[in-house]
Amino acid sequence: MSELKIGDTAPIFTANNQNGKPVSLGDFKGKKVILYFYPKDNTPGCTAEACDFRDNYQSLTSKGFEVIGVSTDDEKSHQKFIAKYELPFTLLADTDKEIVEKYGVWVEKSMYGKSYMGIARKTFLIDEEGKIATIIDKVDTKNSSQQMLEAIS
Repeated sequence: MSELKIGDTAPIFTANNQNGKPVSLGDFKGKKVILYFYPKDNTPGCTAEACDFRDNYQSLTSKGFEVIGVSTDDEKSHQKFIAKYELPFTLLADTDKEIVEKYGVWVEKSMYGKSYMGIARKTFLIDEEGKIATIIDKVDTKNSSQQMLEAIS
């Protein structure tokens, strides 16, 4: 699949949330969705990013945004992550990697000279029409919500 660009129609998906309930992008038609991809629950950068969205959740929802986090962790991992950090938003369990592949964030990474496949941290803003309005490639985990607000203002 070619790389997604601003103005493209966001790829449709359905995946289970932390409670095993199917959530589809179509459920949010008419709303602005912050769809953020992160590598793994309970790791330092991912925790900082999730907590930043948590701490700014009220201001984001008051501006009409829905926040959805996606990783390849399973529902049980998401439940623990949400409980531990009191996250007020949905986390999707993309265990079959369907969403991360559709959004082009399942990439080859390397650490200590070893290559492996993993999630590139990336955030998409999907507008009310289901189009990609903003893409943040270089996510500042401690200020991700502010980064999104600045990108759209």
